Amino acid sequence: MGYRSKVMTVLAVTWLSFVAQVHAGEQEVRDAVAAALPQYSLQSVEQHEGSGLFVVTLENGPVIHVTPNGNYFVAGDMYRVEGQQLTNETEQKKLAQIEEIPTSEMVVYQAENEKAHISVFTDITCGYCRMLHKEVDKLNQMGVTVRYLAYPRAGVGSKAYNDMVSIWCSDDPQEWLTKAKQGQDVPQNTCTNPVASQYRLGNAVGVRGTPSIILDNGKFIPGYLPAEEIAKELNL
Repeated sequence: MGYRSKVMTVLAVTWLSFVAQVHAGEQEVRDAVAAALPQYSLQSVEQHEGSGLFVVTLENGPVIHVTPNGNYFVAGDMYRVEGQQLTNETEQKKLAQIEEIPTSEMVVYQAENEKAHISVFTDITCGYCRMLHKEVDKLNQMGVTVRYLAYPRAGVGSKAYNDMVSIWCSDDPQEWLTKAKQGQDVPQNTCTNPVASQYRLGNAVGVRGTPSIILDNGKFIPGYLPAEEIAKELNL
């Protein structure tokens, strides 16, 4: 066997060994999480390239980080350190999931001269959501586009859910979302719509109440902020 063939054989064996270890670690993680947290279903299990930890997303639950042997769980965000800079990788992953959604599936209040945008999980029955909605014109004037995602807190099939389906299916979702947040009744409509999938996404990225605001830099703000504070967070 020539030198090149020997090198290729060693590399192939090393790679197969690595793949086997990853799969073995993933199964140990799955078994450990299922045993320790039986109330949750596993949505995804991925090994983080930099740390070696497994990132486990629980359906309707938190994201946790688990050692390959399944003996240690860490709850909370993961940060990458680059010199003196900290990058919240957990927030960046959430942002990527939200940015994949076409704006055609959101209810968007577009700023004429956009400098930034925010994505907001909202519920029409939420008092603080209604307060935030009153700030939309001011945010637009500041150059902030507001993009709404549906999060009916009472869940799929609730009255709020059905009303939000009607809004998303209406001929003018912006107008009817505003009217609903003013307490007006929404005419019933139905169509193929993203309300249920947006609700599930909200659960997956950690929404536990409304409004939940995601800035375009990935920062997650759980709750209401006035327009001026949002602009500060966006460095405007």
